[in-house]
Amino acid sequence: MNTPDKTAGSVGLVETKHVAIPLPPEGLVLENGVRLPELQVAYESYGELSPAGDNVIYICHALTGDAHVAGYHGEPGKKVGWWDAMVGPGKGIDTNRFHVICANILGGCMGTTGPCSRNPQTGRPYGSAFPSITTGDIVHVQYLLLQHLGIKRLAAVVGGSFGGMQVLEWARRYPQMVDKCVCIASAMSLSAQALAFDIVGRNAILADPAWAGGDYYDKAETPAQGLAQARMIGHITYLSSEDMKRKFGREKKVLQGPLPRFATPFQVESYLDHQGSKFVDRFDANSYLHITEAMDVYDLAENGADPAQALQVIDRRTRVLVVALSSDWLFPPEQSLAVARTLVRAGKHVSYCLLPSSYGHDAFLVEVEHLADVMRAFLESIICPCTRAQGADRSAPRRFGPAKAAGELDWEDYDRIVEQISAGARVLDLGCGDGELLCELIARKTITGLGMDIDLGHVLNVLHKGLDVFQCDLDAGLSVIPDQAYDYAVLSQTLQVVRKPRLVLNEMLRVAREGIVSFPNFGNWRHRGRLSVKGRMPISDTLPFEWYDTPNIHLFTLNDFRTLCRKDHIRIVEIGCIPRGWGDVVLLRLGWRNLGADRVLIRIARE
Repeated sequence: MNTPDKTAGSVGLVETKHVAIPLPPEGLVLENGVRLPELQVAYESYGELSPAGDNVIYICHALTGDAHVAGYHGEPGKKVGWWDAMVGPGKGIDTNRFHVICANILGGCMGTTGPCSRNPQTGRPYGSAFPSITTGDIVHVQYLLLQHLGIKRLAAVVGGSFGGMQVLEWARRYPQMVDKCVCIASAMSLSAQALAFDIVGRNAILADPAWAGGDYYDKAETPAQGLAQARMIGHITYLSSEDMKRKFGREKKVLQGPLPRFATPFQVESYLDHQGSKFVDRFDANSYLHITEAMDVYDLAENGADPAQALQVIDRRTRVLVVALSSDWLFPPEQSLAVARTLVRAGKHVSYCLLPSSYGHDAFLVEVEHLADVMRAFLESIICPCTRAQGADRSAPRRFGPAKAAGELDWEDYDRIVEQISAGARVLDLGCGDGELLCELIARKTITGLGMDIDLGHVLNVLHKGLDVFQCDLDAGLSVIPDQAYDYAVLSQTLQVVRKPRLVLNEMLRVAREGIVSFPNFGNWRHRGRLSVKGRMPISDTLPFEWYDTPNIHLFTLNDFRTLCRKDHIRIVEIGCIPRGWGDVVLLRLGWRNLGADRVLIRIARE
């Protein structure tokens, strides 16, 4: 039962519900063949279910999380949900729009069947008798819960860290049930370094004499020391070096007495001791062992299989958002990028964001402002994008891509680009800006497309339009895109603002069959005249900035571009010269394209 408290931006007072899931006579059959005779699940829900039942978001919690995502238990401000900053009225996951559900995972210790649950065959806690579980088993139990609650479809499934792995498994196991997926700071499998930390953490528990082989529930002592050590080891991986330096540095605490031998007075030691002690009070050692094992063995590329094949089963209509955190070294950005790249190879709808943060892996929990903006744009985006272009107002100039910084693109330019694209083609829009070109192409040419832009504001606009977009720096190359993955790569009013135009042009023709490039022509007679007469850099509609305030770091001419193409063995398929006024028209009719072109639109390909 929820008591909304919208004035405080919270879902208010909430309770954790417990439900026994009906099972067939054979019980819950796990992936290893072992059967559990009973299944209880603890869950919480927030927001109203729509009459059509199409607004449900399921949240997969991370390693040591639970069902209590948002709101509070008891008095206001007490036992606040672990993602309360993200989930609530008007927040990143808006409970005014969505019905949000989260359950404690199988093997947990917060109300869902796990090692500390009563074994109906013995009447005592499972302990050492609890079987090994997999991420697939965990997701299957979540599916059973939703079926029991009458939920037939999910508007989205969302998760970070180990929760992100569950998101990928959801998309694979139940592809017809999921509209959108959000995978935050996660991976297709753990790195060797992350595995090593988990192994050391489990060994700390197993080495604790009180662990008693897992059967410690009726004993006076529990493996508290081993569990605390495991938590301290794991907690270090959740932070970044910069975050730890900012929080602690080499600061020392005020001593009240002599320290035990080998203990230090550093604040960081006190902090880790506190984290370990706090964790022991709320978590179970056996659950930690089972859940970390399930996370460790998860591998989309197990047995040498191509992970793209494993993701082929995802529904072609499902949209996936992959979010990486810049300072995360437990699930580093390159692992999230690998997820996104694999989804591209599998031909799925995928977007990617890299959010700057100094908080390490925990940033998705503690620094949610930018993440909330990204989540809101993605989750609240339209399902069928860009159906309005045919009726768009052509009286005003249109801007897209870095043209916002380099000048406006007229409808004439706009139409010329669209005319170059074949119906049904695959299009990569480099420097896509707010996504208007992709919208127009989808509406008029029914293309499938992906935008790429470095600016987060542009990425948010594109996400909100229901389009696929990668937040990336074009100057770093297009390694995320496989060879010849697209029919066309478009670079509209962008070449002059990148730092490595030669690299970008060659990468375009690696990932696409043809490239379409447009740029302002600095060789136009107006620019030459203003420079020769006034002796100053020209300012015009095409180049509307002072020299000290311009994003155009490469000013070049049509002839310069043609020379570069010859050097790099790039074939110019077609040149379109776009005039600004009558003088341009006259010069173009005389065949003086470098003098008469105000802007240039060129199709290129490999020789």
